[in-house]
Amino acid sequence: MDLRSLQIAMTPTSLIGRLVVWLTAGTVLMWLTAVSLGMFVILKELNTTLDSALQETGQRLLALGIHEVFEHGPQKKTYEIARVEVAKHDEYLKYQLRDDSGQILLRSHDAPTEPYPAPLKTGFYDTAKLRIYTEAAISNTAFIQVAEPHKFRRDAVFDSALALLAPLLLLIPLSALAIIWIVKHSMAPVIDLNEAIKLRGRGNLDPIGEVGLPDELLPISEAVNRLLEKLRAAIDAERAFAANSAHELRTPLASVLAQVQRLSATLNDDAAIERVNTIEGDLKRLRNITEKLMQLSRAEAGVAMVSKELDLLPALKLVVEDFCRMNAVGQRLQFDDHGLRELRAHLDVDAFAIVMRNLIENAIIHGAKDEPIDIFISASNNIHVVNGGPVIPADRMTGLTKRFQRGPAKVDGSGLGLAIVDTILRQAYGNLEFHSPAEGRNDGFEAIITLA
Repeated sequence: MDLRSLQIAMTPTSLIGRLVVWLTAGTVLMWLTAVSLGMFVILKELNTTLDSALQETGQRLLALGIHEVFEHGPQKKTYEIARVEVAKHDEYLKYQLRDDSGQILLRSHDAPTEPYPAPLKTGFYDTAKLRIYTEAAISNTAFIQVAEPHKFRRDAVFDSALALLAPLLLLIPLSALAIIWIVKHSMAPVIDLNEAIKLRGRGNLDPIGEVGLPDELLPISEAVNRLLEKLRAAIDAERAFAANSAHELRTPLASVLAQVQRLSATLNDDAAIERVNTIEGDLKRLRNITEKLMQLSRAEAGVAMVSKELDLLPALKLVVEDFCRMNAVGQRLQFDDHGLRELRAHLDVDAFAIVMRNLIENAIIHGAKDEPIDIFISASNNIHVVNGGPVIPADRMTGLTKRFQRGPAKVDGSGLGLAIVDTILRQAYGNLEFHSPAEGRNDGFEAIITLA
């Protein structure tokens, strides 16, 4: 079993962890129950066996004791059984032979000199420390009392219980490992299904395979596949709508803008030319907003999600070169790739180009016109876009990614560029953050994107 499986199994919030804990606890509980029942039976049988042995011993010693006493004659004296040199051993039984008045006539060498506190009648009697059996003879004129300490029985029961409970020290970890192995292999289809669902996203909307899944998991797999199919259809529809709408809107706007420009060239009246120029400016802003709305629609349709890493460095260089060809912009752009040969991330190339175009446009529109725009890649593969300009208050920066939210500068802009950037990066598990003033400066604005 690998370390990761053990960590998952020990996690209390995981299904495997809960099964392991409860099954192990159940195994231990059943073992303790079995031990308790076994100890009950052992105790009962032990008491029965030892009581029978105690009774048998008393009956055998009674005849021997009476014979011993009668050999010495009727003397009012207590006799002690003769000591015989034998190997040292634990003495479990002690006895006294008493007459009907209670006097001790004969006792074993380790028996007390005082009579046992038990009545002179046949049967068993318990004191705080002893289990005593009394047997009568010669018309209840002679009594043998054999005593056994309770301690020996308690020790026997304790040793038996310890012998049954000791395996638990090894049983618990072995049971836990066995249960982890069994549960892990039994739950393998669940783990595989979980991993397959985790992989869905980032453009991977392929259906989940149903081969090898148990009957209980097939409905889940089928439901996920139906959901993925609906999601794929919705994304395809959104993308188709964005593409068709962009084409349908661009053409009439371009046509109207061309007609307005031609009309402006034919006019001689300064007032009319000014009005036509105003219309032309409004049409250009409308074209720009339409373009941004199409980009936002594409972003929200999931254009950013891809299933594998792509090299984005060529796209970044191409976008920078396009801006460098623009009048009054090319001289301001300063790009540094830090000698990188590739820039890989889980991000669609077209979506990345949209991100960079919006960030550079934002720097051009809102940055100081006489200061350069720095674009560079940091050591952690983060892309920085830095422009000069006044410091933006912190309370204004928190809303820059909202739609139609503009900076404090009174300049033309759609208010959608940073919202598009944020939407695309969130879909690709990237991150967008702002700094004002820019890092290492007292003014300006810096946008940093982190690629997943």
